[in-house]
Amino acid sequence: MIFKLPSIALLSALTTAATAQTTTAKPATTTAHHTTTASTTTPPNIPKVVGIPKSLYALRYIDTHIGTGPLAQSSVLGSSPTDSKIYYYTVHYTGWLSNGTKFDSSYDHPGGEPITFPAGAHRVISGWDTGFQGMHVGGKRRLFIPYQLAYGEAGRPPHIPAKSDLIFDVELVAVSDTPPTPKQPAAAPKQPAASPTNPSAAPTKPADTPAKPATEPSDKPSTTPPPTDPTKPETTPHPQSL
Repeated sequence: MIFKLPSIALLSALTTAATAQTTTAKPATTTAHHTTTASTTTPPNIPKVVGIPKSLYALRYIDTHIGTGPLAQSSVLGSSPTDSKIYYYTVHYTGWLSNGTKFDSSYDHPGGEPITFPAGAHRVISGWDTGFQGMHVGGKRRLFIPYQLAYGEAGRPPHIPAKSDLIFDVELVAVSDTPPTPKQPAAAPKQPAASPTNPSAAPTKPADTPAKPATEPSDKPSTTPPPTDPTKPETTPHPQSL
C-alpha cells in the first residue's frame, strides 16, 4: 500500500531536510577575545597582565631553494674568544630598497666573489646575523628586513635612506668554523733601478792615489823650498806628511 502525502506536507519535509543539511555543513568559527590573559605562557612568579602580545617588527623570509649541504650552525658568543665558537658564513647576495632600487650586490664587486662574515658577531646588520638560521649550504632565501634590523632610523646615505626596509636575495655558499685566510695583494711590478740625481755625473771610482786635504797647511810654502843641504838631492815631501 502506498501512502500519498499532501503537497504542503511534502514541501515542508523537504524544506526541513535542506535546512538541517545546510546547518550541518556550516563550519564553526572562533572569535578571539581581547580579555585573554597571558598567564598560560608566563611563569607564576611574574605578575599577570591582560592582553594579547603584539609584534613590533619581525624578520620575514621565503626559502626559494633548499640547500643539501651542511646546516648553518649558529655562533656561540662567550665572555672571551677562548670560550666562544664562531662560525663564518660565505654568501652571495643582492640587496634592494622596498621601492625596487638595487643598492648593492656581491656579483657587482671586483671578481664577482662572495663575502665572508662571522655570524652573530655584530659585524653585519642584525637581519643578517639571524637571517640565515635554518639554511643549508647551497640554499637560497629572500629576506624581508625591517629598518629596525637594518640601518635604523638614520639609514646609510646616500644609498640607503632613513628608515629603509630592505629586501635581500642571499645564497649560502659555505660555512666554516675557521676564519678565512686573508688574500695576498698582487705583487707590484719590479721597478727599474733609480737613476742618479745628476745624470751627467760620472760614477764614483776609488781613488788611485791617497786623497789630499782640501786645503794645504798654512805653514807650507807655496813652492817647493830648495834643499837645505846642497849635497843631498831635491826630494818632494811624502803625502802622509802633509
